[in-house]
Amino acid sequence: MQVRAFSRAIGAVLVVLLAGCGAADGGVSDGVTVVTTTEILADLVRNVGGERVRVDSLVPPGGDPHSYEPVPADAKKVAKADVAFTNHLLLEEQRLIKAIDANLRPGMPNASLAEASETYGAHVIPLVENIGLDVLWLGLRVRGDGKDKGATRTSDIRLTATAVEGPGALVAYLTETLGKPVMYFDSRDGLSEADATTLPPAAHTHINWAFTKPGVYKLTLAASLIRSEGAAPTSLGTSTFTFAVGVNPAGIAKTVLADGHTDLTIDLDTGELYTLNDVPGGGKQNVVAAADAVIEVPNKAIVTVPDDPRFSFLGQAGGTVHQLPQAVLGKHVHGEIDPHLWQNVRNGRAYVELIRDTMRGADPAGAEVYDRNARAYLDRLDELDAHVRETVARIPRERRQLITTHDGFGYFAAAYEMTVAGFVVPNPAQDPSVEDVRKLSETVRNLKVPAVFMEPNLAQRASVLNQVAKDQSVDVCVLYGDSFDDKVRSYVDMMRHNADEVHRCLV
Repeated sequence: MQVRAFSRAIGAVLVVLLAGCGAADGGVSDGVTVVTTTEILADLVRNVGGERVRVDSLVPPGGDPHSYEPVPADAKKVAKADVAFTNHLLLEEQRLIKAIDANLRPGMPNASLAEASETYGAHVIPLVENIGLDVLWLGLRVRGDGKDKGATRTSDIRLTATAVEGPGALVAYLTETLGKPVMYFDSRDGLSEADATTLPPAAHTHINWAFTKPGVYKLTLAASLIRSEGAAPTSLGTSTFTFAVGVNPAGIAKTVLADGHTDLTIDLDTGELYTLNDVPGGGKQNVVAAADAVIEVPNKAIVTVPDDPRFSFLGQAGGTVHQLPQAVLGKHVHGEIDPHLWQNVRNGRAYVELIRDTMRGADPAGAEVYDRNARAYLDRLDELDAHVRETVARIPRERRQLITTHDGFGYFAAAYEMTVAGFVVPNPAQDPSVEDVRKLSETVRNLKVPAVFMEPNLAQRASVLNQVAKDQSVDVCVLYGDSFDDKVRSYVDMMRHNADEVHRCLV
């Protein structure tokens, strides 16, 4: 995966540093009005802008950017803003990103910090999913940014099932967190335009793939680009994917895909549809053309149709179907890069430098103020980074194990020599499965960790973590991930708390 090239390419598209915008027009006495998606970004902007800026975070205190959906008042705030800052890399709910891009006045700077921060020295980490299924884990993915085709981060890529050949029906569906199925493709009564789903650029998602009878199936998918809300779709490409369901896949195609993680992928830059495959356990991805691949759905993938009327589309309750599971319960759309960059203070520095340069372009008259404030704040961040590093270093190495509510501390662990040993779910918008709970309990017991860590804004979703901690007789401590609360109101306080807390709880 060319992480650096990906990050820079997206950053070049999404960061707009235009001089002479609303701040100059509105007058310095009125200040520069800034909107951010999160409280963390708002705090960074205040430290750079000082009294020259007025900052609003759209995600409210204690809110979760992974799931927050905008309200009409947010659109009004964006429309009045002179500058907008988002994290993105699919951290925020896509509707929030669309609300910003649709309502920000033309010409106003719109900086997506995570995408562009690598050019300021930030270190990015590929998001590698490692869920040990005994059958292939099959999803959908969009690669590339589609700049040459006019795509932006608020565009939609539509995947439509146009044909299914096989001895039975093929049904691809999502199981939401409360167990409700949402249909993507369903060939039981033929196919129509409704047999489709959409993804944003550079996104990946998980779904179930069910087949009602054994045999060889062929699924044809057509991809189209919807550049903006209401725009007519532009055709990208079409490919046919082959499945060997309960039969020997040998000889059907050149490459048999039987384990690990595979996505049916649309390349937004080339218009091709192909399979993108991880080796089992995560690692290097490789492309196999649709015509050269057969996806194995073995007999060990047979599952019983639940006695639940919501799943009657799979057949009679108690009957069986072959099914590749979605592996992670609930809708889980993410990109190729872990978006929680700020958990490494040196990445926070890169954000600050990018904010400084964006504000200089938006309000040239305030350039000296932004430079002076940024220098002072960067010195504070250097001291903070040293404090975090020294504090964590005092924890015995074998005890530097993080078990958290969601997978949001990879950068903290990588920067300060800790290990993410486990988490309840990859994304806080999801509910844990029974298997998630079992694995978490085993991890706590096997590693003999003295504490697990919850996030204050996810307290309502921490019941599983609390139960596991109680069962294993370990402490529950607090780490801040995506937002503040009444006790912690700044980025510096948040990171200092996190370092002190892991030391207190693990030593």
